[in-house]
Amino acid sequence: MTATPEVSAPQHVVANPALGTWMSVADGSVVVQVGKVELGQGILTALAQIAADALELPVTAVRMRAAHTADGPDEGLTAGSLSVLQAGPALRHVGAVVRALTGGPGGDLSSYVARIAGLDPATDLRAVTPAAPARASAVGRSEARLDLPDKVLGRPRYLADLRPEGLRHGRVLRPAVPGATLADLAHVDLPGVKVVRDGSFVGVVGPRESDVDTALARLAAAATWSDGSSLPDEDDLSAWLRSGPHEEIAVLDEGGPVTPTHHASYSKPFLAHASIAPSCAMARWTTGQTGDRLHVWSHSQGIHALRDAITSALGLGEGVVTVEHVENAGCYGHNAADDAAFDAVLLARATPGSPVLTRWSRSDELTWGPLSPPMTATLGADLVGGRIRGWSHDVWSLGHTSRPGYAGAPGLLAAGHRADPSPVPPPTDPPLAAGGGTTRNSVPIYAVGPRRVTGHRRTMTPLRTSAMRALGAYLNVFAIESFMDELALSAGADPVAFRLAHLDDPRAAHVVRRAADLGGWGRPLPDDTGRGIGFARYKDKGAWCAVVAEVAVDHEVRVRRLTVVADLGLVVNPDGARNQLEGGATQATSWTTTERVRFDRRRITSDDWETYPILGFAAAPLVSVELVDSAAPSVGAGEAAQGPTAAAIANAVHHALGVRVRDLPLNADAVVRAIESTE
Repeated sequence: MTATPEVSAPQHVVANPALGTWMSVADGSVVVQVGKVELGQGILTALAQIAADALELPVTAVRMRAAHTADGPDEGLTAGSLSVLQAGPALRHVGAVVRALTGGPGGDLSSYVARIAGLDPATDLRAVTPAAPARASAVGRSEARLDLPDKVLGRPRYLADLRPEGLRHGRVLRPAVPGATLADLAHVDLPGVKVVRDGSFVGVVGPRESDVDTALARLAAAATWSDGSSLPDEDDLSAWLRSGPHEEIAVLDEGGPVTPTHHASYSKPFLAHASIAPSCAMARWTTGQTGDRLHVWSHSQGIHALRDAITSALGLGEGVVTVEHVENAGCYGHNAADDAAFDAVLLARATPGSPVLTRWSRSDELTWGPLSPPMTATLGADLVGGRIRGWSHDVWSLGHTSRPGYAGAPGLLAAGHRADPSPVPPPTDPPLAAGGGTTRNSVPIYAVGPRRVTGHRRTMTPLRTSAMRALGAYLNVFAIESFMDELALSAGADPVAFRLAHLDDPRAAHVVRRAADLGGWGRPLPDDTGRGIGFARYKDKGAWCAVVAEVAVDHEVRVRRLTVVADLGLVVNPDGARNQLEGGATQATSWTTTERVRFDRRRITSDDWETYPILGFAAAPLVSVELVDSAAPSVGAGEAAQGPTAAAIANAVHHALGVRVRDLPLNADAVVRAIESTE
């Protein structure tokens, strides 16, 4: 069957046209398969609601299956706040085709499910005219999360909980410092475990976790490493970023000011993902008459890209590797999940037939996982008669992606440590059409006259960087919104009124006004307490989000309250969307007030919770979220609040102290430096 020109199908259906790739029936339920993965963000619940409505079924009749490279659709990465935007239309089309082929429910649920079961899984979804859109029933309702009962009750659900028959445990020895190679490994008697070595890659496998942990410690003492790479000065990252070499990114040039009347610079340090649990993976390598087969269980955000990277790194044939997603500690961005998967693969290849569960340590996670890159930006503006009449924005960063398969390389940590290495190439950025990385959200949404926006991506780095929630938008929005407050002060204007005077977008103006109203803008506050606002539209085409922060400053910056207002278009699951915004604002509070990767000139030194502290429960702010009622197309919520939250906190600190802190994190040291610089 071939596609007909009359049928218009969503992009993800065109790429995955077989009905059986998306849907099947088992035990009286419709099993829905998607390529997007559950990271703790509740996405499978929202997609179940969309699928149920598209099929005209209750949500209880739909069962979501985790992403699987052999059985489910390839929908790329679960990233960029795009899951509902990409998978939602696909599920609506699939459901409409199923209704067209079966005649719909017809009042008898079991008969309808049986008719679905009788459909040919090879049916080309592009070749069938879909039925009319179904009436929304589940969409727009706060449906209970599908994943929470297991988590609340402590049932085995996570990848680290897997205990198949014949399980072996694996650990991997990391180089002493970045860039080092293994010069010598003295013989050590290690009963009960197997040592696996391939160049500078060294691991141990055994049936007992205690044995492999002990063996790893003894191997570490027996290893001699070469000198590694020299790391930059952690206290002068801005100068290091600006020193180059650079790849220039021309974003926009409308003739913005070359010598602006006002200018300021802002920065952020390296950040770690700092998931509560370290990464892990399981792999089983089997051999037989039909050849080798490799099955991998991973919490990767891109299981198809991981499959292809493993295939490439080991020179395997097509169809040898299967990857299925299993939840583990959540991560919004590229953490060490893919690296842990390849570790498990290399150990499983040395112990064929046995599943090998490989777990990273906390130190591994904080020092060897991909980092969020440092950034610095210099903004300039011409302010004439209380109005902005020209704008410039230059931002320096490292690349924001080094995911598996990028730049034509596997992009997996251990692949660069093998005897025949495939080193991880320097990080790059997503294309501007996909939101960019270094320059994400660098173009102001305000009416500011001619604009000039340029990115400068440093192309050489000894530390691996990649995607973290919001990518460059976190620093760029922090800089833009801090600068807007500084310009408002110069103009003698209220910061909210100043923003509204420069906004032509009514949806933007609405969330700013509403956040100010709900956040108590203009109401009196105690001494040493301030209120600030931040706003952005994520990637300039996603969610509109405004945040008002209430902050107390004494010996430290304490964020008391955050008020978040967001316009997400049609909200599939209101409770889930609020959870995403609340979690994003809380995480951004931790980044903004606490987090910073520490290192000397040889290695990362922030390798535990003492040296890399994250926001504790006692310090977490009260967060209230309001969603704008809208029937416009849905956009994602996951990355909308990060930049606005950082800016709102910084602007509140200025309101409290009268001192502008432009370098993150806004801890006591940064506040003291800012005070000293004004004296």
